[in-house]
Amino acid sequence: MTTARNARDVDADYSERDVEVGPAKDEAAGVKAVMVSLQRAVEQMGPVRTVAALSKLNQRHGFDCPGCAWPEEHGGRKLAEFCENGAKAVAEEATKRVVTPEFFARHTIAELEARPEYWLSQQGRLTHPMVLRPGDDHYRPIEWDDAYRLIADELRALDDPNRAVFYTSGRTSNEAAFLYQLLVRSFGTNNLPDCSNMCHESSGTALIDAIGIGKGSVTVEDLVQSDLILIAGQNPGTNHPRMLSILEKAKANGAKIVAINPLPEAGLIRFKDPQKVHGVVGDGVPIADEFVQIRIGGDMALFAGLGRLLLEAQDEAGPGAKIVDRDFVDRYTAGFTEYETRTRGIDLDTVLAATGIGRDQLERLAAMMADSQRTIVCWAMGLTQHKHAVPSITEISNLLLMRGMIGKPGAGLCPVRGHSNVQGDRTMGIWEKMPERFLANLDDRFGIHSPREHGLDTVGAIRAMRDGHATVFMAMGGNFASATPDTPVTEAALRNCSLTVQVSTKLNRSHLVHGRTALILPSLGRTDRDVQAGGKQLVSVEDSMSMVHLSRGSLRPPSDQVRSEVAIVCQLARAVLGPEHRVPWETFNADYDTIRDAIAAVVPGCDDYNRRVREPDGFQLPHPPRDSREFHTATGKANFEAYPLEWVDVPEGRLVLQTLRSHDQYNTTIYGLDDRYRGVKGGRRVVFVNPADLATFGLSDGDRVDLVSEFTDADGRLQERRAQDFAVVAYSTPVGNAAAYYPETNPLVPLDHTAAKSNTPVSKAVVIRLERR
Repeated sequence: MTTARNARDVDADYSERDVEVGPAKDEAAGVKAVMVSLQRAVEQMGPVRTVAALSKLNQRHGFDCPGCAWPEEHGGRKLAEFCENGAKAVAEEATKRVVTPEFFARHTIAELEARPEYWLSQQGRLTHPMVLRPGDDHYRPIEWDDAYRLIADELRALDDPNRAVFYTSGRTSNEAAFLYQLLVRSFGTNNLPDCSNMCHESSGTALIDAIGIGKGSVTVEDLVQSDLILIAGQNPGTNHPRMLSILEKAKANGAKIVAINPLPEAGLIRFKDPQKVHGVVGDGVPIADEFVQIRIGGDMALFAGLGRLLLEAQDEAGPGAKIVDRDFVDRYTAGFTEYETRTRGIDLDTVLAATGIGRDQLERLAAMMADSQRTIVCWAMGLTQHKHAVPSITEISNLLLMRGMIGKPGAGLCPVRGHSNVQGDRTMGIWEKMPERFLANLDDRFGIHSPREHGLDTVGAIRAMRDGHATVFMAMGGNFASATPDTPVTEAALRNCSLTVQVSTKLNRSHLVHGRTALILPSLGRTDRDVQAGGKQLVSVEDSMSMVHLSRGSLRPPSDQVRSEVAIVCQLARAVLGPEHRVPWETFNADYDTIRDAIAAVVPGCDDYNRRVREPDGFQLPHPPRDSREFHTATGKANFEAYPLEWVDVPEGRLVLQTLRSHDQYNTTIYGLDDRYRGVKGGRRVVFVNPADLATFGLSDGDRVDLVSEFTDADGRLQERRAQDFAVVAYSTPVGNAAAYYPETNPLVPLDHTAAKSNTPVSKAVVIRLERR
């Protein structure tokens, strides 16, 4: 039975009103963040459930935050080991509101489709499996066994396993992810797109080429020990707020911090830790010593220009200086000569034009890097979602390699992952092109034959569904329709399928953008107690810095019809592959320790998994460049790469748009209609534009406009995409640049507008024009 029931729908319409815009904030967190956290938690969970949930959040014997992937520090934990957005994420998942079969009986698909995404998510947790059959206008209940049989029949009827697509969200546990990819490969395909394809795929691509592993090389402790931290294309105050407490510690140890971003972000200006006196009654702590307000897409030029200045500083200082660490370069790297030749030829006037910064600031940054003995560069989607994202990230690794900053305490590469366990899913095999070692281990362990042909990534999957080459789509979590680019094309692709299956905790847009037949399978969340035949179960996750630890849900689930992702995969596998299949699905379903034993045998670095994951802070996966300066690349060394310089031009009369999150959302989940740090209240359809650009276009603050993106297709024809009715907000952006929230602006991102090598959608550099309404 359900733990709570909505007699009717949540009655607020959650629609946008006239947007109010005030001054942007110059500080993050503080008492206000605590008050908002508690208010949202109590509204959704009630006081008793709020205490039960938040007291366990990110604690050693509690559950891992379902929000971001920021790691915990080793050692003791604070009483409140969470941030404002973590509390919001828990409140959304552990809400007492429920979406029952009666809800679906009251609403047609057309009625729900007309509702805003925010309204959908506020209705609560899904409680029963539901089916939408051809010709129906309502979802109706379905028994679990019938749902599995429906999926199995559809999959077995395919003439090629590659006509099915199996998507994964980053929230999925290690155990569920491992079994999901095992099911998919046992079925016969590598079509395993995931949310990494849309965010940090560029990081992985660049780092595998440069250092032989697609993960960052630093720990939380390294950040605290560093003396220079560059944070590029990242907004910690909203997206990873607990990072600010680590930056505060680094500052206390004497670190200099540089913020590199087109927009000033409150969290990198000043941090008020609500668990410290100066964060409650004082002024907090200034974070960034230098703010580099870079033009969108200018990061590669910035790091290349810094490379030239560092080479020249070495020349001036003489051979005794170690601005260029020749010992490290000669012993551990390849390609430095080509990199040096190209970098010495970089035109600094071009760098200044591409970045929009002054020569004095560029030289000041170079001097800070030359003086630093322990440098870390952090980045997020502001760098990864560009056409030249891989070269941009490679330019960062070039700089750090030149300075010997890999495999050294307090120094290294730090891609800050977004969704909780997105990195763990990839470690567990959720990738369309897993290496041979992993596949061979999988085959040896289970006696199967995994396909070797690379599968479809996210963009490739949309194209395949659009063109009729893939006809079954299954999503393990997430909100595919709202997370992906080119919304009308993506929605048409999903509607072109014969079957769509969504394993979900809450109602979202993807349930309404469906194939001819559609299933909703309700799953347990991170906060929920998971009891199987073998008793109460635990799952594990991997954070952004390769630490693997346990997560223990403890709250009562919303319904006895809600099943764990592990159970859903195991029971589906028996239906699809048959009861005689070699994989012991029933054993895995009953006892998750047996899954971890299998992970230990298959996944490199996971030996003795069950014991090590039960250590107080879990265990860290091996990282050869960090641990021993070993580089498993084609050359056997870390590689410099000298890409031609690229940046983003602003066409005459146009702007370059970046999509971003508000402070009241996480990925596609909308918590509210306010962006407190940017001064926006009551709406999300706003576009931030420099006042000088508004004057040029004859627009005023508050005017309503349509955003129209422009791009050239493969045949050389000019194409357009449109997002309607946005309020203009005068804001501190670089001239020629603009910003607006996703998923509202996802329709503007063309499907074929992707990063070279990584195929990540280019959501941070969309050429638009503003049309007055």
